[in-house]
Amino acid sequence: MHLHNLTLHDFGAYQGRQSLDLRVKPKRPIVLIGGLNGCGKTTLLDAIQLVLYGPRARCSGRGNRSYDTYLRESINRAADPQRGAELRLEFSITVEGRPRTYEVARTWFAKGKQVRESLAVTVDGKYDDTISETWAEHVEEILPLEVASLFFFDGEKVEQLADPERAADVIEAAVQSLLGVRAVEQLRTDLLALQRRQRLSQEDQGILDQIRDFKDKSQAAAQELSDQSQLLAHATSHLDVAQAQLAKIERDFERAGGRLYEERRGLEAAKEATAERLAQTQKDLRGLAEGPLPLLLLREQLAALQEQAVREHEAAEARQVIGILERRDAWLVDQLPDGVPAADRTALKRKLTADRKKRAAATELDLDLSLPPDLPQKLSALDEMLETDSARAAELLRSADKTVRELQQAERQLAAVPDEQQIKTLIEDRQQASEAVIVARATVEHHRALVAEARSRHERLEADLERARQKRVRTFVREEELQRVITYADKARNTLERFGEALLLKHISSLEVAVLRSFQTLMRKSGLIKDLRIDTDKFTLALTNRDEEPIDPARLSAGERQLLAISLLWGLAKVAGNRLPTVIDTPLGRLDSRHREHLVDRYFPHAGRQVLLLSTDEEIDEHLLQRLRPSIAHSYVLVHDDTTFTTRVAKGYWWTEGALHAV
Repeated sequence: MHLHNLTLHDFGAYQGRQSLDLRVKPKRPIVLIGGLNGCGKTTLLDAIQLVLYGPRARCSGRGNRSYDTYLRESINRAADPQRGAELRLEFSITVEGRPRTYEVARTWFAKGKQVRESLAVTVDGKYDDTISETWAEHVEEILPLEVASLFFFDGEKVEQLADPERAADVIEAAVQSLLGVRAVEQLRTDLLALQRRQRLSQEDQGILDQIRDFKDKSQAAAQELSDQSQLLAHATSHLDVAQAQLAKIERDFERAGGRLYEERRGLEAAKEATAERLAQTQKDLRGLAEGPLPLLLLREQLAALQEQAVREHEAAEARQVIGILERRDAWLVDQLPDGVPAADRTALKRKLTADRKKRAAATELDLDLSLPPDLPQKLSALDEMLETDSARAAELLRSADKTVRELQQAERQLAAVPDEQQIKTLIEDRQQASEAVIVARATVEHHRALVAEARSRHERLEADLERARQKRVRTFVREEELQRVITYADKARNTLERFGEALLLKHISSLEVAVLRSFQTLMRKSGLIKDLRIDTDKFTLALTNRDEEPIDPARLSAGERQLLAISLLWGLAKVAGNRLPTVIDTPLGRLDSRHREHLVDRYFPHAGRQVLLLSTDEEIDEHLLQRLRPSIAHSYVLVHDDTTFTTRVAKGYWWTEGALHAV
């Protein structure tokens, strides 16, 4: 694993966006980061762990606070909490011989009392949704949390690993996770699980137990189906009784005039509307009576008057015509030619005279009332009006008669409406009966659903039982094949057990040599420790001096215990192949100048392929910087502003050309 870049945005004391290039080169594995106490060195170590492990990260500043509280308080005090903070870590690993580059971005912001966090992972420049969602599991395959704590450590606290119990925990975790012993044991466990599954699948007794279990469950389901069916029948019977009771009450209610009582308001409204309609009809009839309609009583007289008026009119016209006809007849006679015989002339005169006499007879009336000449027309108009009014009056009379009957019917219905006190008990009884029917119907539906569910479960169990019986037949066919799997799994487990023991002994032996050499390399008292052993069962660490006497780690000085712990971690890194980066905070605390020189000369340049040192100016001072310079790939100084309590990252280091100094 090779760290490429770490970016902090408004995280802790780091205001704005700060980036550190962490790439190293062969023979230059060190990235030196300097900062005074309180400037944010430990914050960088926390940032790497936080971006990788989130809520599981073992950050130094978290304490007993909740994860949300820690994230909220990690936002730079000058930043907007709603915009939040961000950490980005870019690194590369080798997967199946091919390098892959990861960038993990963890962002969070405060929203009210809550903190919203998001994680995005890109692989080779492409966002990977699956890895982002399962990052907590995926990172364990890259760098397990237990292993990370061995390579990301505080130099002042690492002394605690010299304690025998703590050392045993560290050695066991490292050997199991880092050196592959746990993978061998996991393979043995997986094979055992496979054997158990195969043995159970081929044992006929297991199939019989399964059949018996299905049979018992099927019988229980059948009994439940029967019970639920009985309950359904009882509920249905109860519903029938409730419905019969409701029907009886409905009939009593009907006989007592309950329907009329319910329709009373409608009946009253209908009666009122009918009365209004009758009044309007009567008003219309009175309006017709105020017109010419009463003259219908004189229809015969009006007819006689009409005839008299016609006769008088015709007589008047005939008298006017007679005078005209006398002058015309005289003129016609005068127009006869002179050659017309006298007899013909006399005959014509007689005919004309007879015609005039006939017409004159029409002018003679027995009674002459001297009626107006336009009276016939007026009487004709009156007759038409009387016909129209007569038809309208007949229609209104029929409507009035019908309305009267409707009004009488409404009055009879209202008279039949029972008194409220009389019907009140029946109303309450009907309401209770109706509610009882609703409850009974709901109970029936509930039991019907339970019956359907019980029937479905019984059918399903019957099908499972049939399949189990078929499986019992197939089991005998597969028995030979399964036995072969079990036999070979036993052999593989025995082989893995021997391999695991051999692997553990090999790693423990290599680790003993690596830790002892590392300790002797770092100690200025080269003869203090002659031998170092690790128990393969308890993983405890035992030291002996040149006289082969045991040495209690508690008798060592604080600096010697720190060097012993560092030697343990260095030895683990050597045995694991130095494939993980090492991050050391406060690397030289509690050490004298000689031990510091040994670490600078012998440990830091060889602690791994990539080493991040977080140091104060009193640890890696100007003298040690010169000794360390050939192994440094990058150097940074953390510049802290005491007025704003913020830190920024600058290139360089104390005492280097162009370096920025902390203020």
